[in-house]
Amino acid sequence: MIAFGQHPALHPVFETLAYALGYGWYKRTRRLAGDVIAEGQRWSVIAAAAMGALVGSRLLGLLELTPRLHTSLAQVVMPGGCKTIVGGLLGGWIAVELTKKLQGVRVRTGDLFAVPLCVGIAVGRVGCLLAGVADDTYGTPTRLPWGVDFGDGIARHPTQAYEIVFLVALAWLLHALGRRPHAGGALFRVFLASYLGWRLVIDFLKPQPLIAGMNMIQWACVAGLLALGAAALRDRTRKVSSLVVSHV
Repeated sequence: MIAFGQHPALHPVFETLAYALGYGWYKRTRRLAGDVIAEGQRWSVIAAAAMGALVGSRLLGLLELTPRLHTSLAQVVMPGGCKTIVGGLLGGWIAVELTKKLQGVRVRTGDLFAVPLCVGIAVGRVGCLLAGVADDTYGTPTRLPWGVDFGDGIARHPTQAYEIVFLVALAWLLHALGRRPHAGGALFRVFLASYLGWRLVIDFLKPQPLIAGMNMIQWACVAGLLALGAAALRDRTRKVSSLVVSHV
């Protein structure tokens, strides 16, 4: 068993670093690859993503914590508490789509954020790993040799470390896909589907309250994957319909 000290004070440090590195990577990607929308529209998209992510993260975080009778009021109201990445991604996605619809933007705008999101989340997970049991992201007890003692004397799955490895691999894959011809929005959809699928699986290794065998974050992942599938089916139907019309 690997002993791991508790350093919850480092969590906000790595969270801030995650935002900074993610944004820096986005700026670099936009400079090298260009953008499909104008500067003003891009800032509207970023603002919508930020607001939607804040609301979605908090909302799903509250739903996830509701079954836990031991949850303190401080966990709910403190700036760094009661947040979920899945809720932030889904809330940001919904807000961006609504904003684009209001502005009449019909192109996919998320590809520039695919790799930066991987980078940002991975760096943020380092803070989760260092926080120990103070952060609610550790895994269930395990007898595997790489089990980590997060401060309570129990060897647990280091699910934060698992996620860091997954995100690094996903970032490499997305970077490789981005160098090849691809449809607009494909990179973001691959990122979102991959991350939701990952969380759906890995959260079975987390000691969280279950509803019908899964926690609230997993159910949100299922909803997000279904929405992505429906969007892909809709796009395919429209493409087929346009091909049929063009040949009539």
